[in-house]
Amino acid sequence: MFNLLKKHIAARVSLTDEEFETCCSYFVPKNLKKHQFFLMEGEVCKQIAFVTKGCLRAYSVDARGVEHVLQFAIEDWWISDPLSFLTGAPSTYTIDVLEDSSVLLLDKPAREEMMIAVPMMERVFRLLQEAHLVATHRRITESLSLSAEERYTRFLETYPKLTERISQGQIASYLGITPQSLSRIRKDRSRKA
Repeated sequence: MFNLLKKHIAARVSLTDEEFETCCSYFVPKNLKKHQFFLMEGEVCKQIAFVTKGCLRAYSVDARGVEHVLQFAIEDWWISDPLSFLTGAPSTYTIDVLEDSSVLLLDKPAREEMMIAVPMMERVFRLLQEAHLVATHRRITESLSLSAEERYTRFLETYPKLTERISQGQIASYLGITPQSLSRIRKDRSRKA
């Protein structure tokens, strides 16, 4: 379960085996079942999750009851509500489990202690936050300036194998389009191919 985390960290910084073992002591492994909730809207997000197996999603529900998917998290991805986690504010998102999953959980006090015990982990989290900021800005820009077909193409580039693991309705929600629009886009792409 920790092998993927080791590769994830090693892609960003070099840790000694002893430092990595120290890091592992702060994470709590947990298995989650399909349809289980990791976080409910209105709760405070007390943990961040590193996915070692499976798939989770973060989404909000608008006043009309329509779901808007913000993020999917598959193996080697993190998921949480960063605003709630960092500030203690109630979450505006729900995070649920789309397939049986294994995660490594890290709460805020453990994260802080780990960064003191292994200072290079502060760099890891800074790099992750920078990547998250860039991805968020890219997603906003794309949602404002790209066509639905172009957004679908970007989705396929970002999550190349995810289309086999989640429903078309969830993909449409992530793209901000109806399932019918996504179906048309997919048919057009098939015809062109």
